[in-house]
Amino acid sequence: MKKSWQLLTLLIPGFVLLLLATPSAPFSPHGSRTAKPAGQSFKVGADPYGIAFDGTNIWVTNNGGDTVTRLQAANGSLPGTCAVGSRPLGLAFDGQNIWVVNHAGNTVTKLRASDGSLVGTYRVGAGPIGILFDGKYIWVANEKDYSVTKLRAGDGAPVGTYSAGPQPLGLAFDGKNIWVTNGQANVVTKLRARDGSLVGRYPTGPVPWNLVFDGTNLWVVNTGGNSVTKLRASDGSLVGTYAVGYQPWSIAFDGKNIWVSNSGDSTVTKLEASGAVFAGAYGVAGGAEALVIAKKDLWVTNIGRDTVTKLPLSSLK
Repeated sequence: MKKSWQLLTLLIPGFVLLLLATPSAPFSPHGSRTAKPAGQSFKVGADPYGIAFDGTNIWVTNNGGDTVTRLQAANGSLPGTCAVGSRPLGLAFDGQNIWVVNHAGNTVTKLRASDGSLVGTYRVGAGPIGILFDGKYIWVANEKDYSVTKLRAGDGAPVGTYSAGPQPLGLAFDGKNIWVTNGQANVVTKLRARDGSLVGRYPTGPVPWNLVFDGTNLWVVNTGGNSVTKLRASDGSLVGTYAVGYQPWSIAFDGKNIWVSNSGDSTVTKLEASGAVFAGAYGVAGGAEALVIAKKDLWVTNIGRDTVTKLPLSSLK
């Protein structure tokens, strides 16, 4: 049967990826082993991008509406929508508050998680995109001025701004160091969290975007390579590179498995972390952008439908 090909554009702040894809079937490096689990979808705002879990609620940034939507994780009901800054992207939870990066405003917004009320807005670098809480400080990746900003979580006071390499995007914390993906350089940068000093830079695949720490290793999503790279956190050495879906973007660790959202083919890939063994691929209607583990469920933003999908982990086997 002849396939109908179309040109897909992946919009990434700072650059654009043009890639060929077929709409007739999801891409899978593992053949036809793509299941379609039953899940519930809930309406959020325009162009849902980032997602976080605060222990009770799911928070979603709506990049096209300059808002954040808060949903109860138990049943998807909508407690409210909060106004933030211009073009919100990543977000993080510090135990009491939700922090949101405003990409076009060069700020971060701090919201009280209990009711969504505004606590404050704080200046950071140019084009903030990724954000992380390390237990004491908030770290923000500023893609346009090649830096990361460190803020005191208690009051938002600036602690420092540090060079982070070309186009810093995603952030992870290994207990001592901050790891930063550099989308334009195909490397990750390792900074000492104590003072922001450079520890080293290590190769990844094409266009590294998000990353996660599993307690021993860093897993890096290569958006331009349809793969994830596993690096040893102690020295940055390569453990392996593994195929996932098309245009992978977000990544999470549940204590046993690595989960990767593939925005180009609307799937989620599951890898066993211990051996990076392929454990499943699952279709998600309307796109698979950001994802987060919320107790016994996997939540995925669907930018194509302005929704989020809730998938019980028990159904993803």
